[in-house]
Amino acid sequence: MSDTPDSAVRTYIRHHRTAFLDDLAEWLRIPSVSAQPEHDKDVRRSAEWLSAALKETGFPVTEIWETPGAPAVFAEWPSDDPDAPVVLVYGHHDVQPAAREDGWHSDPFEPEVRDGRMYGRGAADDKGQVFFHTLGVRAHLAATGRTAPAVHLKLLVEGEEESGSPHFRELVEQRADRLAADAVIVSDTGMWDEDTPTVCTGMRGLAECEIELHGPAQDIHSGSFGGAVPNPATALARLVAELHDADGRVAVPGFYDGVAELTDTERALFAQLPFDEERWLRTAASQATAGEAGYSTLERLWARPTAEAASAAATRARAARPSSPRPRW
Repeated sequence: MSDTPDSAVRTYIRHHRTAFLDDLAEWLRIPSVSAQPEHDKDVRRSAEWLSAALKETGFPVTEIWETPGAPAVFAEWPSDDPDAPVVLVYGHHDVQPAAREDGWHSDPFEPEVRDGRMYGRGAADDKGQVFFHTLGVRAHLAATGRTAPAVHLKLLVEGEEESGSPHFRELVEQRADRLAADAVIVSDTGMWDEDTPTVCTGMRGLAECEIELHGPAQDIHSGSFGGAVPNPATALARLVAELHDADGRVAVPGFYDGVAELTDTERALFAQLPFDEERWLRTAASQATAGEAGYSTLERLWARPTAEAASAAATRARAARPSSPRPRW
């Protein structure tokens, strides 16, 4: 009996595992840290490496798209079926800074396999995910006997995601005709665990603002002036306290406009996952959960918007580290 398509794919991957990991390790050795100007040439070298690898995989179109910052990589492989849907895969080839003193047990830019896992900066965010598509498409062709993918396949791999994607919107708008697609897959999300197939269907975006409150131009004595002049700390406390109501809902008018409610089916699927809340709390170094009443922790994380307050110190730290644009509190 011949192999089923699924078993044929697994067989192909098993036979090509070593070569795939060797190639990935070569890419991971390029320290494409977009947030550090001294690595600008490395980010470009990473884009050139990927473009060449995609061409070797079989993509007939591979291009390096310039931006005012770091370059992106575009690739396209049309299907033999002119009516096939167009699928665009997004990812990024830049990485966060890394050094041994950050807690690594090995050089982050010299990949190492331990206990069946590859350790190296970018292996899981996002070079590993991006490169898996090259293995996947080759396995797909080998298992089906096709000479082109079953869908019109496009890849867009940017080089500034870890720096907040400052030029990405402009790039997408300028290249909208080349990027047109029926479906977009973001290849920069997580998996539930090694044994649970995972498809991310939505992500929270980010909008932020900075509020400055001013009061007396010098330190003043509460016994002499307290209760008679404005106290910025008191005003800030009131502002933050009014951000949420007693049930944890965001009290900003219009905040939930356009937010899709979870269906009963979605909530049931969330509830089926073996979520260890205590273990999750330890990763946050927190003693308790909190949030919008009526929703589980996973529902709050995956399906509800959030509004958080960060201190000025955290804001300054974030500004000093453009490689970490996500909010911290």
